[in-house]
Amino acid sequence: MVANLDDAVRSWHEYGFVILPGFIPAEELKPALDELESMFPSAEGFHDATDPRRDRFVGDEFAGIDSFPFASAEVGLLAVQPRLVELARTLLAERDLRLYGAEAWAKYTGAADYEQNLHRDYLNHTVLVPSDDPRCQQVEMFVYLCDVPEDLGPPHLLSRAFTGDLPARPNWYPRADVAESEEGYVATEGRPDLYAAEVSGAGPAGTVIAFETGTFHRGTRLTAPRGARYSMQVCYRPAAVQWGDRLAWAVHSFESAWVRFVERATVEQLELFGFPPPGHPFWTPRALAGMAERYPGLDLAPWRALAADRPR
Repeated sequence: MVANLDDAVRSWHEYGFVILPGFIPAEELKPALDELESMFPSAEGFHDATDPRRDRFVGDEFAGIDSFPFASAEVGLLAVQPRLVELARTLLAERDLRLYGAEAWAKYTGAADYEQNLHRDYLNHTVLVPSDDPRCQQVEMFVYLCDVPEDLGPPHLLSRAFTGDLPARPNWYPRADVAESEEGYVATEGRPDLYAAEVSGAGPAGTVIAFETGTFHRGTRLTAPRGARYSMQVCYRPAAVQWGDRLAWAVHSFESAWVRFVERATVEQLELFGFPPPGHPFWTPRALAGMAERYPGLDLAPWRALAADRPR
């Protein structure tokens, strides 16, 4: 755990992750929390079976994931919250970033087995492998929307001091020996020594855990009676790291949730999704007219002010 961004950078380089307890203040979380039940059942709604959405979350640890764009615009705006963006820019030492993934996740005690093997996320975050060049790295963040003590299944992370020599494959390391795995992605020899060295990410609401795609980590089991855990995962990369991607935003850009987000976001936040900045050649009068038709609620003044004077 660290106290400031200078310490965060040191932890990032030394361990491959940083834990920032309460990084986002309660008042800045509140708008998203006020709309959270539009996406997920409350703890009571799930455990008392009074919420009709309950069954969706049962039996699969990943069933509680909603991918961006979210039903709640406020939860969507939290994914590009200025504190998170500045943290990503600081850790990656790059100003021009792209948001390449955003998910909100609800977990409930007893709904599924959330215990995972230690693993890296690179297999679905890049078509290459994690880079040891700081200019080519990506950052994932877990953002806690509620308190996440140990009995609500915080992620556990492992310093690169224990994993620096591990190969790109296998990617999953169980605690105990297992049978041979298909494609060789799961190690067959148990590594209890790695589990003995892991660090818990337990923390209060607003905690942010930032880690790179080559950092070993895992989800843990929820044991709190009638427990519920709400969090987000957001992923940033330098704009130049085009091999690192998780979602293509254009495939969602006709959805009403996307439109609501775009019409609420700032210019800087939209640039994280690939919108050209004001003054870019894209912003001709014809393009601006088309954007006004596609996004009627978007204030185009910042782009119009620097638009190239080109014929329609």
